[in-house]
Amino acid sequence: MNEASKRSTVYFDPEIHQALRLKAASVDRSVSELVNEAVRHALHDDQEDLAAFDERAAESTMSYETLLKDLKVHGKL
Repeated sequence: MNEASKRSTVYFDPEIHQALRLKAASVDRSVSELVNEAVRHALHDDQEDLAAFDERAAESTMSYETLLKDLKVHGKL
């Protein structure tokens, strides 16, 4: 760990913790490295989702009820 790293306490379900420890040992990495990678991946996914929302912000919206009616009219329901 480098000097810029911050320490935090995270509580895992026992089964998740055991799976993390076993995976860390099998890939010769630390649990912290695996958790950091997973969090980075989740944050990246969030960033992509937010970008997609921004791209579609100008699109018109349709209520669920209207969608169902439209599907019925077009023989899809």
